[in-house]
Amino acid sequence: MKRICLLLLLAIDLSVGALAQGTAGKRPDPRPPADTREQFKLGMAGYTFAKFGLDTALQTLQRADVHYLCIKDFHLPLNSTDEQIAAFHQKLKEKGVTGYGVGPIYMKTEAEIDRAFAYARRVGVKLIVGVPNYELLPYVDKKVKEYDMKYAIHLHGPDMPLYPDADDIWKHIKDLDPRIGMCLDIGHDTRAGKDPVADLKKYHTRVFDIHLKDVTGPSKQGYSVEVGRGIIDFPAFVKMLRKVKYTGVVSLEHERNMNNPFMGIAESVGYFRAIIVATKK
Repeated sequence: MKRICLLLLLAIDLSVGALAQGTAGKRPDPRPPADTREQFKLGMAGYTFAKFGLDTALQTLQRADVHYLCIKDFHLPLNSTDEQIAAFHQKLKEKGVTGYGVGPIYMKTEAEIDRAFAYARRVGVKLIVGVPNYELLPYVDKKVKEYDMKYAIHLHGPDMPLYPDADDIWKHIKDLDPRIGMCLDIGHDTRAGKDPVADLKKYHTRVFDIHLKDVTGPSKQGYSVEVGRGIIDFPAFVKMLRKVKYTGVVSLEHERNMNNPFMGIAESVGYFRAIIVATKK
């Protein structure tokens, strides 16, 4: 019922706009997506397209009217040349997409941290989404100062011992450089038994990236579903984004039916934008 009401709201909004412009009886021109009127931006996590090449990923973003991409290394390898990086950015530009960060990148040695920071600089972004071993955090702190980049640690819920939730990340970074923060994966945070709305409020000054998804339950058995089909309170989440004045990207990381994710992507993007509209009322 909630989903139907939200879709009706959007339909009414479009109809009223068409009438106001004297275009009754005709299909109105597409409007800018609801998120363009927010301080935060809607994007896509590159991992969503783990089974597909860059061209398919960009075509999907274009059709969904999404303009921000967190770059995964299977689309732009860590050893890419300057020429390959330039060609990559040209492809993004042609589709109206900006690569705003890189990752997640797993880092188990200082050499892997060095490579990740050098890669991010060559790619031309100022955000790394990373997963460093705990003992490497002092070295990450050093590199953040050296490169003047933000470093967002990705949390993984109950699936792995490193950084299961936002509280764990905060415990390990609170005394480090303020450019070290977190990628708040709201699905994994929920599966760890946490409240991502409360965690966004609590840690917003160190939330540099957000992974958008929904899950079926607050435990390891909870699994990823299309946004709006699970248990996360998205009206409260969007309201909190506004309350804390989050200015980063909320990137859909769609992990359901990854061999054919396209309808799920469309549904998730549409639902999230409907929530943005509905919570403005």
